Amino acid sequence: MNRSMMGFGAWTNWVTQSAMLMIESQQVIALRLAKLAAGGPDVQREAELMVSEKVQAIADSGQMVMKAAAGGHSDMGAGKVLTHYRSKVRANRRRLSK
Repeated sequence: MNRSMMGFGAWTNWVTQSAMLMIESQQVIALRLAKLAAGGPDVQREAELMVSEKVQAIADSGQMVMKAAAGGHSDMGAGKVLTHYRSKVRANRRRLSK
């Protein structure tokens, strides 16, 4: 996606949201690795949840992109996809931080 496809404000927001997703994702990875390394009865469930969440997130994102493309959106729904992923990552961070 280039700046000519959207306004500068939208572009900077997209970059900021992407950076935040990167930071939050790293936090979730660290929390998940710690949980998996600690072992216990919840490890198998956490591993299964991790995989199923990723499959569902990519399916949801694909639908968002297709809907945006069908609607003629030049950004292909990137903002909605980022918002969707960030909400899932934040929910995992809250859950794993307990």
